[in-house]
Amino acid sequence: MKKLVNKSSVTNFISLLIIATGYVCPVYPEITKAIGFFAFSGAITNWLAIHMLFEKVPFLYGSGIIPDRFEEFKISIKALMMEQFFTVENIEHFIENEEQEGGKVLNLSPLLNAVDYDKVYEGLVSSIMNSSFGGMLMMMGGEEALLPLKQPFIEKMQHTLHEMVESERFKHALQQGLNAHKIGEDLTGKIEVVIDRRLSELTPQMVKEIVQNIIKTHLGWLVVWGGVFGGLLGALFGFA
Repeated sequence: MKKLVNKSSVTNFISLLIIATGYVCPVYPEITKAIGFFAFSGAITNWLAIHMLFEKVPFLYGSGIIPDRFEEFKISIKALMMEQFFTVENIEHFIENEEQEGGKVLNLSPLLNAVDYDKVYEGLVSSIMNSSFGGMLMMMGGEEALLPLKQPFIEKMQHTLHEMVESERFKHALQQGLNAHKIGEDLTGKIEVVIDRRLSELTPQMVKEIVQNIIKTHLGWLVVWGGVFGGLLGALFGFA
């Protein structure tokens, strides 16, 4: 509230200074006093109105509206975030854009690099040994006879899998399976739970501070302009 207090104090001080000048100035004293009083009344009433938003004032109905209605403010904050930012459509659009741009969602290279190709080879050998070719292979040296094929097999498997996942056909099929709409719905639900949990921790004082931090600069100018326009009205009244 420092900026608001400074603007208010300066405006009110200038208004009071103009009033005091009207009492000692020999030239147009009544007009000078009218400008000062009107400026002071405009600034002080705007300041009071702003103060009443955040603080309870005895005998003034409607004061302290922000702390009193902080539950409604929390609901409004949630509605703003869920209806304007974290909608299913927005999340769905984001996921689809990521997919189309190549690949934050569809980048499967780390997954392919994590494959244990040695186990794949061992599984292939085991399948061959357990098949009808196993007996014939035993006469040719058994599993040892296949060892020269291990490295070429692993390299070919890596190359083939990378080619497959980079193909447009595979990407299109994966996009169809991802279902961006369903992902968007799931994420929206989880985001809403997080927002609800955080909002439940807010107190009236915290809500008041949030609103003050958002609009305090602009509220300070209300006091300034209240004094300016009040002074102009005072000048018109004095010349009338």
